[in-house]
Amino acid sequence: MRVAVVFNTPHADWNPERHEAQMLSEFAKEKHAEPEMEYQIGRALQKLGHDVLLLGVYDDLRDMSKRLADWKPALVFNATEAFLANSELDYLIPALLEAEGYRYTGAPPLALLVTRNKSMSKKILAYHGVNVPGFASYRVGERPTDKVTLRFPLIVKPLSTDASEGIAQASIVHDVSSLVDRVAFVHDRFAQAAIAEEYIEGRELYATIIGNGDSVEILPIVEMTFDTAGSRPEDRIATRSAKWDLGYRERRGIKNVFARRMAKATKDRLQEISLISYRAFWLRDYARIDVRLAADGQIWFIEANANPFLSEGHDSAESARKAGMNYPAFIQRIVDLAMSREP
Repeated sequence: MRVAVVFNTPHADWNPERHEAQMLSEFAKEKHAEPEMEYQIGRALQKLGHDVLLLGVYDDLRDMSKRLADWKPALVFNATEAFLANSELDYLIPALLEAEGYRYTGAPPLALLVTRNKSMSKKILAYHGVNVPGFASYRVGERPTDKVTLRFPLIVKPLSTDASEGIAQASIVHDVSSLVDRVAFVHDRFAQAAIAEEYIEGRELYATIIGNGDSVEILPIVEMTFDTAGSRPEDRIATRSAKWDLGYRERRGIKNVFARRMAKATKDRLQEISLISYRAFWLRDYARIDVRLAADGQIWFIEANANPFLSEGHDSAESARKAGMNYPAFIQRIVDLAMSREP
């Protein structure tokens, strides 16, 4: 069937044919550099027999609307993560697709808005009885006072970014003075609110979920390990470098592996929390829930990713592979889930 893959591009003047040529070029060099996620999705869809339109979005949603109206896809695979290079505006793409009557993959606008706001998402899950770290949020211009009641150390993050943007070793603060400085840094650097959370010592676990309604499956859990990274909180958090800088990961012994052994009761609780989160945030088709497992067996919700990275060889696709789905099968599963939902 006709599937349009919609994604962010820095190239305002590239049409679908130009993206098709770029996809072929990147796959010709894939032994030396990983193709972009949108091209991996498009190539997988083509291998599955679908007719694919690669539609990059830069700064003009009218162009996307016109091309979709002309091409009339049966499904839009939403691989966007931002609009105008602003991740806080990622909800606008599915909002427009919904307004214009297109069936699309992944989270609806409400789910993207709620999960992106780290404060709001924690409040929702606290209502549902899920452990969340103590936290405080500071709007732009607000600064912490001396009467901070949270337990140090704290980790300070931008309120609405993902992919660990804005998280570095300096995000861990041990006193009020450092907290004030880091909050000011977030305000200045990202022009958005900051959230300070109590640091949870424990294992970093990622649960990818696929499905809808009563048919929801939790794929094999991935764990980020810090075996030789050091014992300080600063050394054991998922910074941007810890996630994406291969040299940094190798130097510090940071790896993403399938989760090591855990007690059955712990695994059951992790699955329960993942399902509660998926439903509470109105997620659909696929998503990822990030938690920390403390030494006492308690599981603490960290955040939900309504639009996780789907490239082959990375966490969600690797979890799917472990569950018996190769990459094209994983992409087809997402397509099938979106097509089977009630219109």
